[in-house]
Amino acid sequence: MKKIAIGIDLGGTTIKFAFLTKDGQVKTQWAVPTPVHNSGRSIVPTIIESIQNKMIEQALTSDHIVAIGMGSPGSVDRANGTVTGAYNLGWVDTVHIKEAIEQALEIPFVLDNDANAAALGEQWMGAGQNEPNVVFLTLGTGVGGGVIVNGELVHGFLDTAGEIGHLKVEDNGFACTCGQVGCLETVASATGIVNVAKKEAPYFIESSALAKVIVEKQMITAKYVFESARSQDPLAEHVLKKVGQYLGIACANIANILNPSTIVLGGGVSKAGELLLSYVVPNFERNAFPTIAKHTAIKIATLENDAGFLGAASLAFESAESK
Repeated sequence: MKKIAIGIDLGGTTIKFAFLTKDGQVKTQWAVPTPVHNSGRSIVPTIIESIQNKMIEQALTSDHIVAIGMGSPGSVDRANGTVTGAYNLGWVDTVHIKEAIEQALEIPFVLDNDANAAALGEQWMGAGQNEPNVVFLTLGTGVGGGVIVNGELVHGFLDTAGEIGHLKVEDNGFACTCGQVGCLETVASATGIVNVAKKEAPYFIESSALAKVIVEKQMITAKYVFESARSQDPLAEHVLKKVGQYLGIACANIANILNPSTIVLGGGVSKAGELLLSYVVPNFERNAFPTIAKHTAIKIATLENDAGFLGAASLAFESAESK
């Protein structure tokens, strides 16, 4: 039997697992709800028990598994295998994941940031097409990122490389959760798109159905803004022009520094697909160094919910090979 790795994508709602071969073939995959109650104390025991049960079901022992990889939200200490401040999991204090899992399962364990794991997944098996130089932006509630150079994740001095959501795009913009103002996250995430729409709505009251909905204090989403743009609503089109400009310039700056072959846009906002690209790509091409503008592909992510566990499994294989 081929040796396999276990990939885990730890999220605030669901924990996704998969057993994979080294060529990326998923042998089995499953998910369990994330038990965030009781300050997340049940999360690690749930992960251990779920893997143990699946190994029994699949007639696997620890000898069949090279390593376990996991992507986690929060502040990840890769060297020590700990996570601090994953608030959507209820983890305020430091959680010693590596120690607990290795002790229980007797399988090597490797940990990284969830956006980095998703970046590896998209680079390996998704839109990155296994190219060695890929940048991944995840456009969700916030904006995260992962940078892969020469096939390796870039972590930086403090393990915080790839904080693309905190590129400054406005001098006097919206306040960001990081404490700064004008970060890309405040205008290009799902939340950010709504921010921009609400700010611009008063100027479009006479011409836009979307503006009327906003002024009447009804709830809107980024998806609703994209749907309105498809119906050629003037405010929605104006908002996406602004968001496309922010994202296009950010991608141009990233590409000018790193020269990736591909920039992949993922997360919930990327479900807008070609409509999103139609606003981002022209701004990218206008602002990037000409050679880079000509040869860099900007693509929509293809793996959706599978990117995290695929990338985590590739981390596991990589760590096993380096030992």
